[in-house]
Amino acid sequence: MKILIVSQYFWPENFRINDIVSELACLGHEVTVLTGLPNYPEGKVYPEFVRNPNLFSEYKGMHVIRVPLLPRGQGSLRLVLNYLSFVVSGLVVGSWRLRGRNIDAIFVFQTSPITVALPAVWLRRCKRAPMFLWILDLWPGTLTAIGVVKSRSALAWIDRLVAFIYRRSDRILVQSKTFIPSIEAYAIGPERIKYFPNWAEPIFHAPLEETPLAREMLPYRDTFNVLFAGNIGEAQDFPAILEAATALRGRPDIRWLILGDGRAADWVRTEVRKRSLGASVILLGRHPIERMPSFFRGAQALLVSLRKDPIFAMTIPGKIQSYLGSGLPILGMLDGEGARVITEAGAGLVCPAGEGGELAKRVEAMADLAPADRAAMGERGRDYCHQHFDRTALMAALASWILELIAVDDTRQGGQTLARHPSPLP
Repeated sequence: MKILIVSQYFWPENFRINDIVSELACLGHEVTVLTGLPNYPEGKVYPEFVRNPNLFSEYKGMHVIRVPLLPRGQGSLRLVLNYLSFVVSGLVVGSWRLRGRNIDAIFVFQTSPITVALPAVWLRRCKRAPMFLWILDLWPGTLTAIGVVKSRSALAWIDRLVAFIYRRSDRILVQSKTFIPSIEAYAIGPERIKYFPNWAEPIFHAPLEETPLAREMLPYRDTFNVLFAGNIGEAQDFPAILEAATALRGRPDIRWLILGDGRAADWVRTEVRKRSLGASVILLGRHPIERMPSFFRGAQALLVSLRKDPIFAMTIPGKIQSYLGSGLPILGMLDGEGARVITEAGAGLVCPAGEGGELAKRVEAMADLAPADRAAMGERGRDYCHQHFDRTALMAALASWILELIAVDDTRQGGQTLARHPSPLP
């Protein structure tokens, strides 16, 4: 199959779409990626890309088409312009650079923003190829939850945009089953929706005891280390995390290690100084995914958090699968689906979203457990990951869904696929 991937984010940025491209390539499919310039999460184009863009024109032998965009930078206006610039470049530059190429199917990786799908909607029409939309963030709910958009008229406009995109998607894939009612509310039939959760990348399945310890972790070998890995943003509720760290300031044997970067990182650094938490809260910066296990090797528990909001309660943060796969116990401060997975797996301790005081109690309880009890939690989590989030099974399912839809849309003109059931206008 000739598959076009449309994603605003792609390697060397750290997202699971990289894994999908790699797996589809291994299965023998011809993949082309339409993406932007790597600038997430710091908001500046990666220096290594600036020095030599040609090094990033192929990934695992697959062609990567990069269109210009305005980097995220700082502030809400700059972020909106970043989103819009990808749409315009994708529609104009992307369409031009894809001219003459036959495409069997289009796959859209939809974190925020949903506007990433607009070039794909246009290419679906031009290439007469079915479009898959993998939804990891529900719009406009996510925007409301993090306070990015408050205007009712703006939210109503975004809601119409969401309807426009959903109704032109031949298949909609969701990372959480609780997304399904929200999507069906747009008059999307259940037959067009498939459950496609995240998985643990293969690198996290390697035994940690065989992984060398990251040199950055060496100073913290003698403490109970709670490691947060990932984006440092509004959704992760760092005010509540710092509330918990402040409550445990009297426990010098407990440290909070923050691995990653994001738009709230500077705020976190400032608050750590203000609260005199420098000895217990350490920001380790952003590192490649290949190094993550070496950091995990020095942790006794892994932290996942989301702000208190109904939209986040419907979400399973992608890091949960990676945490489960690592075999380490999990500390969760979140509601809904994410909390359910951790609890159902017996993989750790959970408290409600936004409850920093309760998180402090869970951390203290985890630190006081016997190492054997923590190890048992980690093993239960790993087993649950294999049962429910197996990468091989999920990738096989995705490939079969793509083949199935191509077979259903079997009317051909000039070697190109025609959508058998074109989506209705909103």
